[in-house]
Amino acid sequence: MSGTRTRRVVVAGASMGGLRSAEQLRAAGWTGAITVVGAEPHMPYNRPPLSKEILAGKASFDSLALTPKTSTADVEWRLGAAVASADLNRRRLVLDDGEEVAFDGLVAATGVRARRLHCPGPTVGRHTVRTVDDARALVDALGPGSRVAVVGAGFIGCEVAATAVGLGAARVTVVDPEPLPMLRPLGEPLARELLRRHAERGVRFALGHGVTGFAGADRVTGVVLGDGTTLSADVVVEAVGSVPNTDWLDGNGLDLADGVLTDRHLRAGGLAHVVAVGDVARFPNARYDGVPRRVEHWSIPTDTARHAARALAAHLAGGAPDPTPFAPLPTFWSDQHDFRLQSFGAPALGMADIRVLEGDLTGDTVVGYHDGGTLVGVVALGGPAAAGAAARHRAQLVRQPLPTA
Repeated sequence: MSGTRTRRVVVAGASMGGLRSAEQLRAAGWTGAITVVGAEPHMPYNRPPLSKEILAGKASFDSLALTPKTSTADVEWRLGAAVASADLNRRRLVLDDGEEVAFDGLVAATGVRARRLHCPGPTVGRHTVRTVDDARALVDALGPGSRVAVVGAGFIGCEVAATAVGLGAARVTVVDPEPLPMLRPLGEPLARELLRRHAERGVRFALGHGVTGFAGADRVTGVVLGDGTTLSADVVVEAVGSVPNTDWLDGNGLDLADGVLTDRHLRAGGLAHVVAVGDVARFPNARYDGVPRRVEHWSIPTDTARHAARALAAHLAGGAPDPTPFAPLPTFWSDQHDFRLQSFGAPALGMADIRVLEGDLTGDTVVGYHDGGTLVGVVALGGPAAAGAAARHRAQLVRQPLPTA
C-alpha cells in the first residue's frame, strides 16, 4: 500500500513564503500533491502595508490578498492548523489538533512572530503589528487625540509612528535604548537624518531608554522607562523585533539558534528532503561572505522559495540540486511620512565605510555602504528621484565569488 500512495510535499507555513514555495515547486516540475499548512485562518497576504496603508485607512484589508498562480489550483490549503511538532526521519508532522500528516518532502516556511516585552503591568492596550488580526485591533485603537507610545525605533516602529501622526494622534513618542532610530540597519548618518525628519513632522523620541514596565490597572495608561519616569499613553505598540517560528522542529538535531540553519541549497541539517525558506531560513549568500544569516526583507521569500523548490524537486526526482550559486540581492523599502527609504544589498556589511553617493542628506540622497572598498549596499532617502538613483547604483552591487567552504 505504501508504494501506491500519493507522494506529497508539505509546506509548513501559509504566508508569502508558503505560497511562493507551492508555486515554485510546480514550476520546478513537481507534479505530486502539495499541502500547505498555516496557523492563521487567512490565505496568504501581503504584510508590508499593515503598518502603513492599512493603519492609515488608505487600503482595505481585502487588498492584501495574494493571488495564487493557476499552477497551484490543486494545492490543498489547511488553514488555522499550526504544526505542533515534526519527526523529520519518519517524515511526519503533528498538527495542533493532534492529526498526523505524512510527507515525502518538507518546506519550512513558518516565518517569524512578533517579539513581546516581558514586563510587569496590564496587557490590554498593548499591540504588535505582524498579522491581519494585529492590524485590525490597532486600527480600532488609533485615531485623533490618542496618546501613542511606540516601543522600538526600527522599520515597523518608525512606520507606525509616522502613520499615527498622520491620523492626528495627540502625541506619538518612540522609545528605544539606541541613541538613534534605525541605527543598526542604516548607520549613523542616515539614522541621524531620519531622527530629524521624524521630529520635524511631530514625532517625539525617548532614546537611550529601555522599558521596565507598563502603568495602569485594567489597561495600559503609560510606559515605565528605565530611569523610572512614566510616559503616559493610551495605545502602546511593541515593535521590538521578531522571533523565528522554529519550536515545532525541536528534537530533530537541527541548528535552530536563529531560525533554521541551511546549506547553500537551503537544505536543513543536511537533509535533502527538508528545505527552509523566507524569514525563518538562515542561509549563506554567495554574493557576500558566505556567513549564514536570516534576512527579513520582502524579496527573500520569493528568492528562497525558487531556489529551495528546485533543490527539493530535484531530490524527489532522484537528481542533484542546481549547482548555480545562490546569491540573492536583498531589497526592502519603508514609507514614512512623505518620504521613502529604498535599499538594495546588505548595508549592514558596510557600516565601517559609509559614503554619500548622490544628493544631500537633508534632501534626496543615496548613501553607499562599502566593505574593503567594494560597494555592498545602497540606501536612498527621499522621493521618487532618490529611489531611481538607488536603482542605478544597484548595478554596481556585483556578485562576489562563491565561498569554497
